[in-house]
Amino acid sequence: MFRLLKALSLTLTLASVSIFATGCGSSSQSQVRVVHAIPDGPALDVDVNGTKITTAALAFGGVQPTPPAYTKVASGNVTIQAFDTGTTTNPIFGANGVTANLSGSSQYTIVLAGFLNGTGNNALAVLQKTDNNSAPTSGNVEFRIIHASPSASPNTPFAVDVYIVPPGTDITQVNPPTIQGLVYQQASNPYTSVAAGTYSVIVTTSGSKTPLISPQDFPLPQAGMIRTLVLVDNVGGGNPPSWLELNDLN
Repeated sequence: MFRLLKALSLTLTLASVSIFATGCGSSSQSQVRVVHAIPDGPALDVDVNGTKITTAALAFGGVQPTPPAYTKVASGNVTIQAFDTGTTTNPIFGANGVTANLSGSSQYTIVLAGFLNGTGNNALAVLQKTDNNSAPTSGNVEFRIIHASPSASPNTPFAVDVYIVPPGTDITQVNPPTIQGLVYQQASNPYTSVAAGTYSVIVTTSGSKTPLISPQDFPLPQAGMIRTLVLVDNVGGGNPPSWLELNDLN
């Protein structure tokens, strides 16, 4: 009986250690990717808690690591900072950087946005967007839009409408937009789910039917695909904006 109790005690102890280790492994780290959407910004090195997470100079319109990959970082309250590539002085987000709260086992798109010397709505900002890479429902694909172009809708509240439609669609006959009134620095949520196929993505100033840029087609022929489209300024700032496509899944 004593031997049985000792064996049971050892089994319970090992089980508790295993559960603890699994919990720590699943919750102690987050995963991030970084998008450079500062139109007048130089190539950057990006740090989290003082550790560089970019592996090469991150230029405007770039993302690291290449999707669908992510970089593991600490979870909880972290400090995000960026420097001119190759330097560790004159941080662009001020001496204290920007604090973000990252949940363990979650995936995030971190967008560096705004203008270097911007003020108000155009000021430098770090946009923290939670990603959802769960497979879409059977037969479907998904789109998400992140509005990171301050020049795309210069009037308050910096909002755009987005149409995700079959190629050749006349959007004057489409009401309401697929995504309506998406404000600068926001991401569409939930993701837009549609049947697998090719779709034309058209962006307008909110309430208008005039495209800000030429419609762009995105083929997603295979069910289960997910795409994040980041609307960014022209190089240096100003219109026309453009789409940065992130291949989230498949």
